[in-house]
Amino acid sequence: MNRIILFSFLLVTTPAFTQQFITAGKLTFERKVAQVTLMENLYENGGDDNIWLVEMKKVYPRIVTDSYTLEFNNNTTLFKVEKENSDNKYMLTGLKPSDQNYVYQDFNQNMTTMSKGLFENEYLVKDSIKQFQWKITGEVRDIAGFECKKALAKINDSVVVVAFYTDQIIVKGGPENFNGLPGMILGLAVPRLSLTLFATKLELTSPIMNVRLPLKPKYVKHSQILQDVEKGLKTWGKEAKAIAWVSNL
Repeated sequence: MNRIILFSFLLVTTPAFTQQFITAGKLTFERKVAQVTLMENLYENGGDDNIWLVEMKKVYPRIVTDSYTLEFNNNTTLFKVEKENSDNKYMLTGLKPSDQNYVYQDFNQNMTTMSKGLFENEYLVKDSIKQFQWKITGEVRDIAGFECKKALAKINDSVVVVAFYTDQIIVKGGPENFNGLPGMILGLAVPRLSLTLFATKLELTSPIMNVRLPLKPKYVKHSQILQDVEKGLKTWGKEAKAIAWVSNL
């Protein structure tokens, strides 16, 4: 009799994510950038001939870690940093997150509203949702208790993005601007940026979706950011490519 009661209790208390299709909630993501590896890969011989980089590597952490949240419901997602980490030190502009920045995607309207800081400028973007050409592979892995399938796409023509999505969360969104797979993206890796973004937990709560907008917002398109980045990077060295890739996430 005791065994029957114990078995029933386990059935009740075991997470039931695998037994339902989820349409709303809040995901927590951990973003890691192996920034020293990134910088070494941008330079020949790992940057050993670059005095600036050699000195930077002595005082900057090899890996910086930040926490993000992704709130979602049937039709919308809101991705933003959970809290700025004042202890982090970033070697490359564009890597440092701001609690003023966010990405809001409305799939019913096919519209993205995004606040993004680059080169000490704050951009407020309103544009159509970005489209990605995904190729789904046969590989699977577990992320935050969900079985996820692997997919590949490219940004900036040649930068490979690896994504892992679950069809148990039916919203076709994900962190940053990524979307378009048959379910929620719970994991991202951009090897050329030494960057990973993986979900660590899901809370089944009603999303709040609060964002701050100026009284008279002045919106730009995604293309405006790319044009400004291209102009601003003309005097930069090897880091220019990485900054351009970060700006297109």
